[in-house]
Formats: sequence, C-alpha cells, structure tokens
Amino acid sequence: MTAAAPPESPAPPSGPPSGAPGTLILLVRHGKTPTTGKVLPGRATGLHLSDGGHAQAERVAERLADLPVDAIYSSPLERACETAEPTAARTGRDVKHDDGLLECDFGDWTGAALADVAALPEWQTVQHSPSTFRFPNGESFTEMQARIVGTLEALCRAHGGGVVVCFTHADPIKAAVAHALGQPLDLFQRIVISPGSVSAISFVQGQAPAVLMVNSTSEPLSGLRA
Repeated sequence: MTAAAPPESPAPPSGPPSGAPGTLILLVRHGKTPTTGKVLPGRATGLHLSDGGHAQAERVAERLADLPVDAIYSSPLERACETAEPTAARTGRDVKHDDGLLECDFGDWTGAALADVAALPEWQTVQHSPSTFRFPNGESFTEMQARIVGTLEALCRAHGGGVVVCFTHADPIKAAVAHALGQPLDLFQRIVISPGSVSAISFVQGQAPAVLMVNSTSEPLSGLRA
C-alpha cells in the first residue's frame, strides 16, 4: 500500500503580535473507562468513565485551576465530555463539541478485544508502519493526523494568544505531538499518552510549534503560562 503524504507543516496560525504569548493548546486524554486497555472502543457511544476515570477528571481540573483558560473543546464521545465536565465547572467555560477531536475511526475493528486484534498480522503494520494502514471500513492514520492537526490550527486562529483545553483521545494526541515534533507518523506509536494525562503545545506566530509537555499526570501546569 502506498503511504499517503503526511500533513504539511502548518502555516503559522494567526495570533498575537510578535513578542506576545503564543496560543497554548492543552491536549487531555479522557479518563479511564471500564474497558480501557481491554478493547478498541473507537467511536462507539455509550461508554462512560469508571470511578477511577472520574477521579482523573477531577485531578485534571485541579491542575488547570491556575491557568487562564479561554476555551474548552471536547470530542463528542461521552468519555471525553465527562472528563471535561469538572474543568468546565471550575473555569465557568462551556464545553464546545468538535468532531475534529474524535477518536480515530477503527471501522470494523471498533469494539474488538485488544488481545484479538494484536494476534492479527495487520497489527504489526499498525505498530510499525501506521502511515500505510487504514482500518477496514474506517479511517487511515494519515487521515486522522491531518484531521487533528487541522483542528488545532483552526483553534489557534479562533483563540490566538489564548489557552485552549482539548479533551480527546490517545491516538489523536500522539499524532498531534508527533507532527509538532516533526516526527514521522511511523514513529508515533513510541509516544505514550495515559488516561487523564495532559500534553501541551505552544503555537507562536512565525515559529514552529513547541512541545512543552507530554503525558503529564502530576506536574504543576501553572508554569505553562506566566
């Protein structure tokens, strides 16, 4: 299979004048669910946070409390929206749903047990050559990366110089971080994104994105914005 071309490096997002703070994008993976680590839920609906997931959501809200949050966006899936709720309550910001933050569409693999798909020959492609893989009747990894990168570009234009919190899923976050780092998509599986973790990317007009934090579950976040 011929790999689709990776998304081009984004044009510098419109934002504040030179010398002003860039746009800070915080990417939060949803908290744990009863099936985390067991199945590929994909875009299946009706999956809610576990008790541990709700605790992780509260912890995220506590860590974000000292940041001047301008906007909150979430994947429409329940597990992401529920993770966003405590942050919305603390900041007084409404949660806006954005399909660009959805999980990768796993197609026919949606809901499959991880142990079952890991036994398939295609799993090695997923792990080592993801740029060449499309989920059967679903999305390709290159399409998913282009989608999340385009979404973050749009949010930077809408909230130039602000702090934007996005509640989403592991693979889109990994793809966004890889793109910001200039890392080939085929290496994005080396990035670990845990439930309830926060990753931070700064977008400054005229500069390449700066990855400030990846997979953080405990570090203070107030220092991300002076």
